[in-house]
Amino acid sequence: MKKIITLSMLFAATALFAQEEAPEKKLSISGSIDAYYQTYLTAPDNEEVSFGTAFAGQSGFALGMGNIIASYEGGKVGAVLDLVTGPRGEGATFNSDIVDGIVNQAYVYWNVSEGTTLTFGRWNTFLGYEVIAPAANFNYSCSYLFSSGPFSHMGLKADFTLSEDWSLMLAITNPWDTNDVSGTGEYALGAQLGFYGQYLNLYYDSGEHDGLGFEIDYTGGFDLSDSFFLGINAAYNDNDGSGFYGAALYPQLATSDSFSIGLRGEYFALHSDAPNAVEPSVFATTLTGSYTVENLIIKPEIRLDSWSDSMPYIDSDGMASDNLAAFTLAAIVTF
Repeated sequence: MKKIITLSMLFAATALFAQEEAPEKKLSISGSIDAYYQTYLTAPDNEEVSFGTAFAGQSGFALGMGNIIASYEGGKVGAVLDLVTGPRGEGATFNSDIVDGIVNQAYVYWNVSEGTTLTFGRWNTFLGYEVIAPAANFNYSCSYLFSSGPFSHMGLKADFTLSEDWSLMLAITNPWDTNDVSGTGEYALGAQLGFYGQYLNLYYDSGEHDGLGFEIDYTGGFDLSDSFFLGINAAYNDNDGSGFYGAALYPQLATSDSFSIGLRGEYFALHSDAPNAVEPSVFATTLTGSYTVENLIIKPEIRLDSWSDSMPYIDSDGMASDNLAAFTLAAIVTF
């Protein structure tokens, strides 16, 4: 009897120890909802004019997007499901891939070691300064550089922490913006080198079947003081002799704990090796205020785009124009 009691106590202690050592499983829900009002200052609001960049292309009152992110975190493994709806979500997913365009991200990950993580599935791009979710951007409208690159990737990536200040990411994915299945038998390669908060990004696919080709991108920024930050983005793309290039600066000044003001100054141009090719360029200036009340962010914004060698807009009289200006007021709630 004594041996039986001793063994029972041993098994109970072992079970208790196992329960104490078992990793805690965490499920969290987050997301955002945004809406905006936009009126054009140099063109009529009833002619479906837009800047030509991603998202926020409607006049009057409009919905941006709503998204819900479910994140599961275990001991070494986890998963993220990011669902979106609304015009911004439709534009980010093309409203055609993966369950009628409601899946923004869906991936699993494995922390293989303290400095190595593998991610498998669909995840938002590593290229560029801006992102899809408006709450994570300072400006509400999006840049030409962001609009011209990939939004998401479907594939496998490996993140390596090389030291406290250096990181490396390597990826193999479906080609550019092929986020459901790839029927071409082709794949894309991606890499990111991070150093002291600055990131050098590389992407390559064959450029065929509406692919992107090659893109090199620098994304970074510097805290010039406790209240002043300067963000930087520059990129060059080439696909069989044609593509785009550009640079953008993002100076941002925090005037108080609840209000900041920032400017995005961007130069963007197309290039081509074709004879007598027209290579239009644009200089876009966006001034944005950001006022925070608890989880609400209010963003008034004025934007002016001016093209050379192209007249993609119309003026107030309906005549072709090389410039367009707009005022936008956006509201974003995060949870």
